[in-house]
Amino acid sequence: MSFVDKFVAEILALQVALYHSRARLEARTDSEALHDLRIAVRRIRSLLRPMRAMSEVVALNNASAEVGRLTTPARDLEVMIQELEDKGFPVQAQLRKTRLASNYTRILKSSALKNLFIQLDEWPSTFRSVEVKGGLKHVQPQIEKALNKQIGRLHAAVDDAEFDRHELRILVKRTRYLTEAFPKLSSLSRKAASSLKALQSALGSWHDHYQWCQKALIEPDLRPLEKAWQSCAATALEKAEIQLVDLAKLLPKSSGKKSRLKWRQKKQQALNSQSITAGKLQNGDCFLV
Repeated sequence: MSFVDKFVAEILALQVALYHSRARLEARTDSEALHDLRIAVRRIRSLLRPMRAMSEVVALNNASAEVGRLTTPARDLEVMIQELEDKGFPVQAQLRKTRLASNYTRILKSSALKNLFIQLDEWPSTFRSVEVKGGLKHVQPQIEKALNKQIGRLHAAVDDAEFDRHELRILVKRTRYLTEAFPKLSSLSRKAASSLKALQSALGSWHDHYQWCQKALIEPDLRPLEKAWQSCAATALEKAEIQLVDLAKLLPKSSGKKSRLKWRQKKQQALNSQSITAGKLQNGDCFLV
């Protein structure tokens, strides 16, 4: 099976996984349906990322991104409900379950989800037409280049002690997911990939607790948990810093320091602009990711 054949087969398998997840979400059979749906969407986006500029990929990539954005609030709510139940706050959890059920309905009836399935149906023939015309001859080197570029960005961030940890979390996620999508083309070792996953977990825990603290500022029934969440956020961030040191030792040696420095400078300028905008928002709306 050629590289392109395997690529198309992976997208089709993820389409089947999406149908399955949607059916489970409609039937409310389990609490992981939405999570699994989002994983499938994320993997589709990771596979498409190196080719997202291709006109034949744009529609599917955009449709996947839209479903990702649509489902994020519901997934965040799921995680918070689980946290509230684990911490012994069933009343607060139950109040949010009602809101969550409404979110599920909105997702299932959304034009975004419908459009994603339409794009998935149409994409294989469109993509194959590019192959017939010889447009995919260099797709594998293109993906390897994208991977190296992504890992180079991660290198720059890891080397920068002042790099914003919210942005680092996103960068770590993208690098990990891209590596998982194309493990044989990535220059990351297994140990580095494992370290990357551990760092993402620590940063994810920190991010969750940080967001919950922000929520507590505008949702009074969450305030009894605010101090505990602040403590957990600090602990998770400390763990992330330790994981960051471990990852730095495992990343492959990278060239092109000047280009990575230039990218880092541009990223910092964007962050400075973002901080100014965030500062104008009220506390409850100040989400930096």
